[in-house]
Amino acid sequence: MRQSKLRKDLFIAMLTALGVAIGFIESFIPLPIPLPGARLGLSNVVILTTIVYFGAKEGILVALLKSFLLMLVSGQVSSFFYSFTGALFASLAMSLVWKHMKEISLIGVSLVGSACHNLGQVLVGALIIHNLRLFYYLPFLWILGIFTGAFVGYSSQLLVGHLEKILVKGDDL
Repeated sequence: MRQSKLRKDLFIAMLTALGVAIGFIESFIPLPIPLPGARLGLSNVVILTTIVYFGAKEGILVALLKSFLLMLVSGQVSSFFYSFTGALFASLAMSLVWKHMKEISLIGVSLVGSACHNLGQVLVGALIIHNLRLFYYLPFLWILGIFTGAFVGYSSQLLVGHLEKILVKGDDL
């Protein structure tokens, strides 16, 4: 029993480290569309996979730890509040949709997460600059999020399928 908890904790730590590494590398990838603050969200593959494989609590933990550790690694303290809030909103939304709406695919779950991540970021931005007009920026982020969210969902679907072939389910670790 004790060894299985250790194995699970180690797996969660590895997923967190993988999310940080992907997030850091992703920060150097330019987007073809000039939207300030927009990113591909590739590290969300790790978060969604964690939610599916281990559960909501673990997925939210990985998301929040990833944001915090990415701030430490990148030194971008000012973007931490955007990242942390977006990660919290996205991981909570994806966890709820995954748990309560089983008919929605991982692509759909990821799209919900993408939209909520953007909503959290814009909310923080509007609070920081004291201007609700920043919400006019949200539809542009959501349009980009359709493509990135679909890619993240599809990638998560492939990864979960592969993990199910080679590992026991997260609850059994």
